[in-house]
Amino acid sequence: MFQRFKFLFLASIGITQLFPLVCKAQSKPNIVIIYTDDLGVGDISANGASKVNTPNIDRIANQGLRFTKAYATGATCTPSRFSLLTGKYAWRKAGTNIAPGDAALIIPTNEETMPKMLQKAGYQTAVVGKWHLGLGPAGGPNWNSDIKPGPLEVGFNYSFIMPATGDRVPCVYMENHRIVDLDPADPITVSYKEKIGNEPTGKENPELLKLNYSHGHDATIVNGVSRIGWMTGGKKARWIDEDMADVFTGRAVNFIEKNAKNRFFLYFATQDIHVPRVPHSRFVGKSGMGARGDAILQLDWTVGEVLKTLDRLKIADNTLLIFTSDNGAVVDDGYEDKAVELLNGHTPSGILRGGKYSAFEGGTNIPMLVSWPAKIKSGTVSNALFSQIDIYASLAALAERKINSQDSRNSLSTLFGGKTNREFIIQQAVNSTLGIIQGKWKYISPGPGPAVNPQVNIELGNNMNPQLYNLKNDVGERNNLAEQNPEILKKLIAKLESVKNY
Repeated sequence: MFQRFKFLFLASIGITQLFPLVCKAQSKPNIVIIYTDDLGVGDISANGASKVNTPNIDRIANQGLRFTKAYATGATCTPSRFSLLTGKYAWRKAGTNIAPGDAALIIPTNEETMPKMLQKAGYQTAVVGKWHLGLGPAGGPNWNSDIKPGPLEVGFNYSFIMPATGDRVPCVYMENHRIVDLDPADPITVSYKEKIGNEPTGKENPELLKLNYSHGHDATIVNGVSRIGWMTGGKKARWIDEDMADVFTGRAVNFIEKNAKNRFFLYFATQDIHVPRVPHSRFVGKSGMGARGDAILQLDWTVGEVLKTLDRLKIADNTLLIFTSDNGAVVDDGYEDKAVELLNGHTPSGILRGGKYSAFEGGTNIPMLVSWPAKIKSGTVSNALFSQIDIYASLAALAERKINSQDSRNSLSTLFGGKTNREFIIQQAVNSTLGIIQGKWKYISPGPGPAVNPQVNIELGNNMNPQLYNLKNDVGERNNLAEQNPEILKKLIAKLESVKNY
């Protein structure tokens, strides 16, 4: 009898000691990052846009936190995505500028990444949507067999992606290691050097286009839209642009449903609102702002579907949802979709100067909304500095995993609405011009290049002289104060150099 009592007593102690650990483990949230494409700070009504209404996106802000000073690391897509998933500034690694559609994988498979870290913490991980980080070994992928290394080799359990961008070939979906619906009798060939095969092109066959190009995008025609680069084959596998949001959203929702009882991480990288903007007929003409405005409405629908799924499965309260963009806004980015003519007073970059590609604030100051109903107070607005480079280390802290990151810092308290613990922000423009923000001051390093990209009509911030702006008084970066403040300029130059050298 005594032995039985002793056993029950010790067992009860063990359960008591184990209970807090179980509760602690259960407190780790699901994680969803909705990473949009080319969305400016002025493109959502949560940030004051009045010409377009984004109720689902706004809901994230209403039930959580809206940042006013959040930054992507780059003013273009590939560098920002690389930094987000690796916690390393892209300018530290060669080959991380805008990747062609046949680039080899640029994330080293022998290094820790955000999804690998979360896998080790017990998360099921998935990427759905735009990839644009290269695929396959050196020399690029063989599109007609297993394509690896890729997302699975850098930490994702499941992958359903477009290989590059909507305006680059190959225009196919890829699930895990294989192209979806590829007919072996119709193999895919891709070239970014010269035309291959006899497929119609935008340059040679403009009469076949349903969306004319304005610059650049004049190669192989797929679904009535000419792209960057040439491809042959894969006819059965080619996507239909109008269905893309439905396809990606369906895969994202399906992953959430399958893992509702597990702990999961979903990196949902939307095609919207990148060019070519060919939204579904449900959204065409609904914004009154042309294809770009309609694509914003389609993006808002996508967000709504994710939110409804979390609610339906009763997991919203314990899901950390981050909504943000890879870089700032661009209006005409290669197609005649009347985005410029139909702006109707809409300002995609808000009061910021520049946009996508730019060293000015419009390049990397991006919309960012965060919700976790169990943790973050609803309706919070944060003016704290936050960089996407810190999402990796912050999620590692949340998952109680130790990482060794050169650039990413634990800013979990900032992510939840607290003060910033980041001393500076580093920005990278399209030509690798670097800038640094510290306190109210911003320095842009001097370098060659055009002042304006005439194709997209965006000021790039290139200047052979150093630039220094007081963002507190001049968020539009109109008054270069470098000559009047030599000591401040000297300190920021030294700080940027120290970051580059560590």
